[in-house]
Amino acid sequence: MHPIVILFNFGSRFNFKNHKLDTDMSVNRVILVGNVGQDPRVKYFDTGSAVATFPLATTDRGYTLANGTQIPERTEWHNIVASNRLAEIVDKYVHKGDKLYLEGKIRTRSYSDQSGAMRYITEIYVDNMEMLSPKGANPQRSSRIFWVFTT
Repeated sequence: MHPIVILFNFGSRFNFKNHKLDTDMSVNRVILVGNVGQDPRVKYFDTGSAVATFPLATTDRGYTLANGTQIPERTEWHNIVASNRLAEIVDKYVHKGDKLYLEGKIRTRSYSDQSGAMRYITEIYVDNMEMLSPKGANPQRSSRIFWVFTT
């Protein structure tokens, strides 16, 4: 019996050597579908670049096991970072409560807090975004349609 190999094509990131997948490769890819937790914060710089940050909530539904045990829903909060053109689009169209589809990369950075303790933060750097909130879902933004943006 022959093994079945399924590969996802993320551009030309997969390398083969002697008909085998290169074991030195890695993939840092995140796909999230969730709700914006608060209005994005956007900073514009003198260079013309922009950075938008906002929290995104993803929730696993609660369920009941066959024996009657209830498993509650679980919400994870993700720190989202969009830059340049995506940041400008986020500034104009994304608001608290909107449902988004995001693709990006995980990055962790460290910093020292006021007391000198080392802190770590994990962020999702977005390179593809699709707005999933239906047109007219929020009366203040009733003219919005579905959008897909990539960097």
